[in-house]
Amino acid sequence: MSHNTISLNQQRQPLEHLESVWLFGYGSLIYKTDFPYLQRKPAFIYGWQRRFWQGSHDHRGTPQAPGRVLTLIEAPGERCVGMAYQVTPDTFEHLDHREKNGYLRVFTELHWLDEPSQNTPSPSTGLVYLASADNEAYLGPDSDEAIAAHIARSQGPSGPNSEYLLKLAQALREMNEHDEHVFAIEQQLLKQLNQLCR
Repeated sequence: MSHNTISLNQQRQPLEHLESVWLFGYGSLIYKTDFPYLQRKPAFIYGWQRRFWQGSHDHRGTPQAPGRVLTLIEAPGERCVGMAYQVTPDTFEHLDHREKNGYLRVFTELHWLDEPSQNTPSPSTGLVYLASADNEAYLGPDSDEAIAAHIARSQGPSGPNSEYLLKLAQALREMNEHDEHVFAIEQQLLKQLNQLCR
C-alpha cells in the first residue's frame, strides 16, 4: 500500500452524510491541534498500544531519511489513552493530508476518561488513524535505544523528530497517563542527547 493514503481514505470512507465525527488522537494529535473542533475530551480505546514503528517522510523526516512516529498495534486487554475531538466532516480534508503518510481511518469504540465509572455513558464511535505493517512507510519494531537514536538524528518540515517525542511525553504526563513504551524511548533519547552535549 502506498504511503500516501489521502484518496484511499476518501474513497473507502466517505463522511459527508454525517453532521459530526469523533476523532481519537494518540500521538501528535494530543498536543498539536491545527484544526477546528466542536469539543475535545480525554478518551481511551481498548485493545491497542502506541508504538514508534511508523516512518515519517513528510513531517518529522524526509523521503530520504524518514523519522519515527507512532502507530497503534493490537494488544488485547490493554487500553490506550488519548484525546478525542468532535469535528465536522469537512475537517478531514486537512486531517487526511496531515495523516497521509501510511495511515488509514478506522472506526473504533471510544470510552470517556473523565466520566465517573458508576455513571459512564454508552461508548461512542469514533475514527482513529492507523498505520499497519503493509504500508510503504512502516519501519517496524526495534530496541528502545535504536529507536531513540533514530529519533535523535531525524528532522523534517514539522521540526525535529525529538520534539514530537518530548511533547507527547509531556502531554501524557499532564493527562496522568503512564506509557511504558513512550517513556522508555524518551529516557533513552535524553540520555543520548546529554552525551552529545558533553
